[in-house]
Amino acid sequence: MRFHKLDLNLLVALDALLVECSISRAAERLHMSASAMSSALSRLRDYFDDELLVQVGRKMEITPRAEVLRDAVRDVLMRIDAGIAAQPQFDPAQADREFRVSVSDYSQATVVPHVLALAWRQAPMLRFNFVPQVDNPQRALERGEVDLLVIPEGMGSEHHPTETLFNECFKCVVWSGSAMARRPLSFEDYTGAGHVVMQPIGPTGYTFESWFMQRYGVNRRVDVHTYSFVAAVQLVLGTERIATVHRRLALQMQRMLPIALLEPPFPLPEMQQSMQWHKYRSLDPAIVWLRNLFHDAARAMDAQAPLP
Repeated sequence: MRFHKLDLNLLVALDALLVECSISRAAERLHMSASAMSSALSRLRDYFDDELLVQVGRKMEITPRAEVLRDAVRDVLMRIDAGIAAQPQFDPAQADREFRVSVSDYSQATVVPHVLALAWRQAPMLRFNFVPQVDNPQRALERGEVDLLVIPEGMGSEHHPTETLFNECFKCVVWSGSAMARRPLSFEDYTGAGHVVMQPIGPTGYTFESWFMQRYGVNRRVDVHTYSFVAAVQLVLGTERIATVHRRLALQMQRMLPIALLEPPFPLPEMQQSMQWHKYRSLDPAIVWLRNLFHDAARAMDAQAPLP
């Protein structure tokens, strides 16, 4: 099929090329031969009168013209997928597909086990691919590379629907053998101690807790940076350091580690853990089922470890 003399099948090839920046990887992605993909690139270059991909050293980079095309092409393909290719019904008991979900290791340690347990009973043939949140996870949602983004409210995409999963507060975690574990935590104790801080991978990554600390001017001495919420709890062991982490994760880790949980010596607002999906897929029955599954999992999580 052609539109304004462009073979629309080439848009799929162009999307793969702009994502992979490699002829061989794009061909593998679409189950094509490398020669067929090379031919598609040649035709695309002729149509757009632009190189689109150029060799720079040992890798290929996209041209400014291709950069402009990238989001427009992805948007067209997402509209087609959501409006035409999506199935009108979804039967989880019979479904054989993979969901890609972008989550932090905090979510993976707390709510995701309940997601998988519920899904196993309802849809044993479903598969899940949990994608780490690195280098702007909102971008993966906008490009349709993930089905669901689980992220604190306010840190997701401004252009796609959001639902709150649950509210979360914070605890200060210390080694149970430390001096701080034997008394209430004062503001002076907190600011005078060394801290273990989770710093997301990527140049723009900030946790909710770090954002609050910076916004309200609470200065801390950061001794240890890590890329994992779970590791932050473990890294206080045997020290006089503090990690400020999500309450549900802290309670879970307390059952396995010699740690004490203390109240922060100043008010911390609750985090709203939310989930987002692409706006073109709001009526996709599979995505509706997945969202409901996460809501059920959040309720199951708190029924197992009820809120105080």
